[in-house]
Amino acid sequence: MVDLTHILGALSGVLVGFTLGLVGGGGSILAVPLMVYVVGVASTHVAIGTSALAVAANALAGVRHHARRANVNWRCGLLFAAAGVLGALGGSTLGKVLDGERLLLLFAILMLVVAGAMYRGRGDGGVEGATCTRDNLPKVQRFGLATGALSGFFGIGGGFLIVPALLASTKMPVFRAIGTSLIAVAAFGLTTAASYAWSGLIDWPLAGSFIAGGMAGAALGAPAAQRLSASKGTLNTLFAVLIALVAIYMIYRGLR
Repeated sequence: MVDLTHILGALSGVLVGFTLGLVGGGGSILAVPLMVYVVGVASTHVAIGTSALAVAANALAGVRHHARRANVNWRCGLLFAAAGVLGALGGSTLGKVLDGERLLLLFAILMLVVAGAMYRGRGDGGVEGATCTRDNLPKVQRFGLATGALSGFFGIGGGFLIVPALLASTKMPVFRAIGTSLIAVAAFGLTTAASYAWSGLIDWPLAGSFIAGGMAGAALGAPAAQRLSASKGTLNTLFAVLIALVAIYMIYRGLR
């Protein structure tokens, strides 16, 4: 018999998978609070480790859906992810030794900063056909390394950081940055999950429920992103608002 915890985990996974497919980020932004506040995982570190694994799996599903629509720049995604994995290894090691409640509060503050940056750039449509070249490769790798470190530190897939980083380093359109970001989300999430699994900080049955729900959500999110991409600035605004709302709630809970 499936208990309420796993039902809530699967439903939370649907929301996370849809968000990953829609905006390329927000997976772990939503997954960690959902694990803690909705599913009821008592340990913040177990919530982080479990969500990292689930988000990585759901990001892989999102890559497949976006690739079918030619929204993935494989060269940029793989180069960005390769640099970021090194950062994620170091960041996750540091994150595990920090107090869980403090980690969530710092996470929320970072989310507000990124939300503001995305909203300010909502009118920039990007450059169609932009990719990774010899000229911008060092910048892409620097952004990848820094984003990976933050991803590992906060135990997140990092899509809400990766999308702005890809926009800043390559100037690609936001809908293509969303599809491409999922390569790095999967890589960072698996790296972080491996580190937490080594320390016994993953609830494997709950991760399975979360992943199953996320697969269904990802199948709905990618086509929605394609439709919204026709409206300039809509995805950026949606992305920023989503991040800000969750951050405000996390800060409220953390300061109570």
